[in-house]
Amino acid sequence: MSSKKKILLVEDDVNLGNLLSDSLEIKNYDVVLKRNGEDAFNDFKVNKYDMCIFDVMMPKKDGFTLAKDVRRINATVPIVFLTAKALKEDTIEGLKLGADDYITKPFSMEELTLRMENIFKRLPKAEISNQNQFKLGKFDFDNTHRILKSNDSEVKLTTKESELLKMLAVYSDRILEREVALNAVWGSDSYFAGRSMDVYIAKLRKYLKEDPDVEILNIHGTGFKLIVKK
Repeated sequence: MSSKKKILLVEDDVNLGNLLSDSLEIKNYDVVLKRNGEDAFNDFKVNKYDMCIFDVMMPKKDGFTLAKDVRRINATVPIVFLTAKALKEDTIEGLKLGADDYITKPFSMEELTLRMENIFKRLPKAEISNQNQFKLGKFDFDNTHRILKSNDSEVKLTTKESELLKMLAVYSDRILEREVALNAVWGSDSYFAGRSMDVYIAKLRKYLKEDPDVEILNIHGTGFKLIVKK
């Protein structure tokens, strides 16, 4: 069986798509190249991939819409966006969709492959604790199955949401430093990773707001603290 990482590359620019595909093949990746989001999603539904690289502006189905469709059936596969835009709104949109990285054209192959390697390095993270079951106020949090539930609701968390909530739970009533969380969950303390984590913190707060006794505090300039009032 091949040990190559399988990549779904979606790029409608013929020259750039061929260049990226050939370059990644040389780097020992197994690449499937699609020219539009519709064909890509049809392929994704029947094949297993280790990473998706999506151009944002594409015919038939743009990269953001494609990512939304992919996330509905696979919450964990890494997604990298390629875009000619550098607008803040696009970056935030990509983060909200659970993007693992966001690269603005033009970029070098060295930059792309380095970012891909960094994503793959951080996927099989060692557990920060052997504990995987937590009681957080009215919530029961099962990190193994990534489920946060109470009497009123049950949420299936994404991998990053679950990893981040586990770290907050392990550090409960103590400060979880930003750099510690970023390196453990994102494998990087870059600006992009920091913005991504802020989006995930906001998502966790939304899930937890059902219980006013459970709160994630911002500790200015330091990190976060999960408070569970007794």
